[in-house]
Amino acid sequence: MSISKTTKEVENGRPDEVTLGQYLFDCLKSEEIHEVFGVPGDYNFTLLDTLEKYEGIQFINGRNELNAGYAADAYARLKGMGALITTFGVGEMSACNVIAGAYSESVPLIHIVGSPKSKEQKEKKLLHHTLMDGDYDVFRKVYGNITGYTAILTPENAELEIPAAIRIAKEKKKPVYLSVAIDLVMKPILRHNIQSSDEKITKETSLRAAIAHAKEMFETARSAVVLVDMLAVRYGLQDAVMRLAEEMNVPVASMMQGKGGFDESHPNYIGTYGGPFGSERVCDIVEGADCVIIAGHVKSDVNLVKYTAKLNPLKTVDIQPEFVRVGAAEYVNIMAEDMLFALRKIGYLQPEAPVCNRFPYDVASGEPEQPIAAATYYPRIQQMLKEKDIVIAETGTISYGMSQVRLPKGAKYIAQGGWQSIGYGVPAAFGACLADKNRRVLLFTGEGSLQLTVQEISSMLDYECKPIIFILNNQGYTIEKYLNVKSENQKYNQIPDWKYTQLEEVFGGDAFTAKVRTNLELDDAIKRAESESKGKLSIIEMIVQDSMDAPEYLKRMWDYLVEQEQHQN
Repeated sequence: MSISKTTKEVENGRPDEVTLGQYLFDCLKSEEIHEVFGVPGDYNFTLLDTLEKYEGIQFINGRNELNAGYAADAYARLKGMGALITTFGVGEMSACNVIAGAYSESVPLIHIVGSPKSKEQKEKKLLHHTLMDGDYDVFRKVYGNITGYTAILTPENAELEIPAAIRIAKEKKKPVYLSVAIDLVMKPILRHNIQSSDEKITKETSLRAAIAHAKEMFETARSAVVLVDMLAVRYGLQDAVMRLAEEMNVPVASMMQGKGGFDESHPNYIGTYGGPFGSERVCDIVEGADCVIIAGHVKSDVNLVKYTAKLNPLKTVDIQPEFVRVGAAEYVNIMAEDMLFALRKIGYLQPEAPVCNRFPYDVASGEPEQPIAAATYYPRIQQMLKEKDIVIAETGTISYGMSQVRLPKGAKYIAQGGWQSIGYGVPAAFGACLADKNRRVLLFTGEGSLQLTVQEISSMLDYECKPIIFILNNQGYTIEKYLNVKSENQKYNQIPDWKYTQLEEVFGGDAFTAKVRTNLELDDAIKRAESESKGKLSIIEMIVQDSMDAPEYLKRMWDYLVEQEQHQN
């Protein structure tokens, strides 16, 4: 890791002295982190004081730790890494859901915690923000289960522990946890003669064996397909997957958690694989293939479509970041990019060009005066998307519909496909706006999810962010109504009815807002938002008449769940 040459000297100290706080921010800056999210607290004041004077990194004050963490999560998905600062105890516990989600979703986040003075910790004093038992290691132990690495920083170990944590975050694509006492942040660090760690490389004998096995599988294959999943996105394998698909002349589909991992404008792209719940054409092509190559696969219930997916492991080449499975055999110490490159050389070429598939929302439908519904607003959403847009889909009803929307070239798709914590979308959109200020950000959320983290619209206005926010108002938690097939009209799935188009007044900002109920009103609101978004934030509230209106994917899932429930009874 190269350290910035702009490190400031310690006042009244030697020119070569660098404080722990300065070194920490040097390390973050060398990873192209220019914004650090968080919430101030009395145990992180010295961290924030150091950061205020530091050139090249801005502190982004969130409305609470949960929101700040979600913003840092989306920032990391776009920039490769993000950082979050909280205070000890109350602050870091508020961020636990964020860090667990980042671990589940393989997002590299650096969580920095400011803790009480080192002397008070050693004396086990009963301080505020603690459990009043003198245990100052309890929260780090909690984080040990939901991070890839934890460390308590001191001036003596900072130059060892900080680079080690960052390296692990980058290699494992997991969050890491660093805690530092408030009185140690401005102390000069002890220098070490650090040896650079060796990069992981492919074991050639293992690669040759895996390729020989794969070649044998492809020799009898009449058709093949490539699936791209979440880890292919996290490990930056998109270009390697594309080159493989082009040279083999095979169709490509994304898994639910891997959406956006392949250029959806590419002629080889056929859609999102959703088993029996998604596109029938995509399902037939994927499940009918003689050989399936899956890049970065996560075998979750979401990707395996409630375990209805019919993917024969004996016909599968499963390429993981550091190992490969070919059929029933596993080959270790193989870097994914090396395997993808080697597969291009086995000589397989599918004779027929990839099937040019029609996508579910290619054609707009619905008369102008008709009420909006999933069948009419998703095609309109697809039509309004532009190249290089950043699209954020909130967990819930809307995420299932957005999974079938075809993205334009260069668009970035952000969703919590696995962790699925509602409320992620609004702060994630805020983080995305700051991660890339030159791209348009669009958020698609439900009113139920919005109510959990709505405060971050205030941050958007404060930092002059201009996303276009679509709020689907379907009178409560429709997604939960679909998932619970044992009862109907649950009171616990009802929520208060807010005046969403007046949020900019509450938060003291200026925004374009519209409330739409018909297709024509939605068309007009989209046109206005596309014009107004150059100068201000936009909020479009989409009100549907039928609270159980949903995309086809969710309706098919409902049918399956009902059938399963009947079989159990």
